[in-house]
Amino acid sequence: MPALIPTDFTATITWLGRVDDRASSLRSTPLQEVTATFAGVDGEEHAGLTRPSCSRVTSQYPKGTEIRNVRQFSVLSAEELAEIAAGMGLEKLDPALVGASLVLEGIPDFTHIPPSSRLQVESGATLVVDMENRPCHLPAKPIDEDTPGYGRAFKTAAKGRRGVTAWVEREGLLRVGETMRLHVPDQRPWLHLDQVLSI
Repeated sequence: MPALIPTDFTATITWLGRVDDRASSLRSTPLQEVTATFAGVDGEEHAGLTRPSCSRVTSQYPKGTEIRNVRQFSVLSAEELAEIAAGMGLEKLDPALVGASLVLEGIPDFTHIPPSSRLQVESGATLVVDMENRPCHLPAKPIDEDTPGYGRAFKTAAKGRRGVTAWVEREGLLRVGETMRLHVPDQRPWLHLDQVLSI
């Protein structure tokens, strides 16, 4: 019996990009297409089958521990980007400034789709959602380079709207203008989640 449900929720790829060198800038380079491999996107700062652990998983591993890379893509919602921009007092927010890999338009409440959901294009190339991507201070610098004085507002405005991280389950080409379908796990929420989150 299938464990993933293909839904009627689809989204259009409106933007693709690649962070070339995070040490120099979080800013993404816009692209019209990318080849998603099992290691991510060639030349992308977050590519690789493994990665050093970061602040997202310090409760599990000391920082710098080599772990499986489930953060190959930073996927955002066009609708939520517009909400972030409005919350910052901006007319719009360029996804390149926040290190985006992929922007989708059409799936409501995107940042909160279930972990382990799949995003699949018609060719079969598929990304697996790891979890919500928490806002951080790193986009402040590139935002300030384009709109001085607005960078500090990003972290607060992006709370609950920063999108998700994802990794490649099936390789293939992703192109701007293509449609991705959302597939969700056939599983009810864990009954004790509220108890854990209240700690």
